[in-house]
Amino acid sequence: MSTITDQRLQQIGARFAELEARLASGTLEGEAFVAASRDYAELEPVARVASEVIGMRGELASLQVLQDPDPEMRALAEEEIGRLREELPEAERRLALAMLPRDAADQRPAMLEIRAGTGGDEAALFAADLYRMYERYAAEQGWRVEMISANASDIGGFKEVVANVAGTGVFAKLKFESGVHRVQRVPVTESGGRIHTSAATVAVLPEPSEVDVQIDDKDLKIDIYRASGAGGQHVNTTDSAVRITHLPSGIVVTQQDERSQHKNKAKAMQVLRARLYEKMREEAHGAEAEARKAMVGSGDRSERIRTYNFPQGRVTDHRINLTLHRLPEILEGPGLAELVDALIAEDEAKRLAAMDG
Repeated sequence: MSTITDQRLQQIGARFAELEARLASGTLEGEAFVAASRDYAELEPVARVASEVIGMRGELASLQVLQDPDPEMRALAEEEIGRLREELPEAERRLALAMLPRDAADQRPAMLEIRAGTGGDEAALFAADLYRMYERYAAEQGWRVEMISANASDIGGFKEVVANVAGTGVFAKLKFESGVHRVQRVPVTESGGRIHTSAATVAVLPEPSEVDVQIDDKDLKIDIYRASGAGGQHVNTTDSAVRITHLPSGIVVTQQDERSQHKNKAKAMQVLRARLYEKMREEAHGAEAEARKAMVGSGDRSERIRTYNFPQGRVTDHRINLTLHRLPEILEGPGLAELVDALIAEDEAKRLAAMDG
């Protein structure tokens, strides 16, 4: 890992001190105050570690030139030099991590979409298992999950389910979940006891604000129709279902879970905004394809990322070759944290290596 120069550390400190002084001056208002506050919050963790590294480097340099005639003092200095040489590389690594470019969407809430893939009813049941896993993991993180829409299967699974996950840092932790999740188990519908392989697709989209994605009404085609399927008598006798087509992109969103046409339209717009924002991000990332090769996963929904093997009680993440023999705990939610943390750590390591050249 390359060493960050003292000059660069001094620049970070000076910039942080400047922001601190501007915020304390009381002269900033409106957008200028918001922008300075955001810059301060982003720079603060970097400046804190940079200050620590500057202090350790300075102390090490002073001790190395110290020529104390007292043997006991020289021994103490040597001991301190040894400690600093051991601890400084770790502090420099923390600084390099803090300085890595952050995804602007990392702190946002996210839209979670799970769709049953190959495997019929068993795939739909697995999609429901995945939804419950994320729901329980979210509860552990102190996040709030709101189901936006669901298309239930006949035996209790989900052909498709969309939910909003609200909280701090949701996208940062869930973004590596996008892709194909595969399950190997004996289906409840299988009397012969044979192991089947089924799949479900997960997509995690950062949720933008209305400022991030501005949608012109003239670009929308909105159809109102009578809902079908489960939902009770009211749903089937009222023109409350909404289908919104975004004409420039061709994205279509339907929503019929609510009794109110207005609520269905609001939820459909929420999903549309997230999908348009993701499309914008994909186009931007297309120009940075080389940089994205360093990441753990591309977010490609066709990429098989993980296998849940019930007979062996194991979960394998294929991107980082990590196998955990804790399948029940992972599906219950809390065990998912180890996988999430490992994926984040691997992504950071690869980006650090790419930054070094």
